Amino acid sequence: MADAEQPSFQIEKIYVKDVSLEIPGAPQVFLEALQPQLEIQVRNESSRFGEALFEVTITVTVTAKAGEKTLFLAEAAQAGIFSVRHVPPQDLEPLLAVACPTILYPYARETVSDLVARGGFPPVLLAPVSFEALYAQRQQQQGGAPVEAAS
Repeated sequence: MADAEQPSFQIEKIYVKDVSLEIPGAPQVFLEALQPQLEIQVRNESSRFGEALFEVTITVTVTAKAGEKTLFLAEAAQAGIFSVRHVPPQDLEPLLAVACPTILYPYARETVSDLVARGGFPPVLLAPVSFEALYAQRQQQQGGAPVEAAS
């Protein structure tokens, strides 16, 4: 009976949930020699949709601008279905907010790089992200950092 209660974690499926590429200045943008500035946003969320099944999604948004002009906007939502059983409640949130996004991020990096390259631009190579640091930062903000909350 003790074996039946052992915590388990399993990847059931990894997939691209949503993908988008906008090139508002095409085709003229390809004739200009512009050095883009990249703005990158990464966010993640999770939801339970079965007794032991969770969907975790990380969304990466890359905006390339030259001055005020947007060269492209690429967004990819990479998702995974994870089976999680008998994990203590205090360990569930870090598992879904740190471990699962860490598994998904390399897939999202590849999706974004491929998407941008297929749009006619040099591939975007995203830097690694520490989901553990992002989680700790969110916990600190939610735990009552009055200086940041007031600003």
